[in-house]
Amino acid sequence: MNRCFWAGDDPLMIDYHDKEWGKPVHDDRIHYEFLVLEGAQAGLSWMTVLKKREGYRRLFAEFDPERVALFSRETIEDILQEPSIIRNRLKIESAVTNAKAFLAVQREFGAFDTYIWQFVDGRPIRNRWKNSSDIPVSTELSEKISKDLKKRGFRFVGPTIVYSYLQAVGIVDDHMDDCDFKEKMQ
Repeated sequence: MNRCFWAGDDPLMIDYHDKEWGKPVHDDRIHYEFLVLEGAQAGLSWMTVLKKREGYRRLFAEFDPERVALFSRETIEDILQEPSIIRNRLKIESAVTNAKAFLAVQREFGAFDTYIWQFVDGRPIRNRWKNSSDIPVSTELSEKISKDLKKRGFRFVGPTIVYSYLQAVGIVDDHMDDCDFKEKMQ
């Protein structure tokens, strides 16, 4: 079976690649989850984040933005003591800040999904990459969305993080041309 180069041979990465990455998401809770996880990844490997994903689910109320938006200073301090996640104060605080901004977007657009998919007119961008070196780390689209998210109060949403998020939730399909999952994710 051909997979994207980055899936490697680790079962956790293979499972993520085969079942999630690049599959179009339309569930707001999953959108929030990937915003948190992609922000947590900044400066780290995706494998590190995947290994700690269950800890994030437990500590961040199953990625329920309504509950996370209510986290107190004490809750944040408790989370900072947990080895089951990446204990970076700015990243943890941004998850709470982003939950509040996420809820504001939901109020304005009816769903975060409606907001984020409008940037591509509801249709995924399907790239055709033959070489891994061709895949960008950011694009004009990720820069545009990053600016808009920041304007709305989101943090840890630079163009590179946003591009990774767009790949994860299937707004951008960056499966390699020879990847057997390229067509399965549509």
